[in-house]
Amino acid sequence: MPVTHDLYQDLRCTKEELQQKRTKDKLLDSLLNKYTQADAEVVKAESAQSDAPSDEVLKKLKEKRVQVKDKIAERLKTPS
Repeated sequence: MPVTHDLYQDLRCTKEELQQKRTKDKLLDSLLNKYTQADAEVVKAESAQSDAPSDEVLKKLKEKRVQVKDKIAERLKTPS
């Protein structure tokens, strides 16, 4: 069964740390919202049975999720 990706582990920070930073940074908040949406799309696609997307579509959804995650990681490196 597909599960959501553990963003906190990838970013090496706690949920609380990220929540605190996102309240002070609107761009980071927006990126985190986009990541949550992208992750949900991947999980939905992986869970689909009768209307499952092609491997290529799933690959593109995962690439989109990674791109957003990379933007979040870059944003966290930038002093606010």
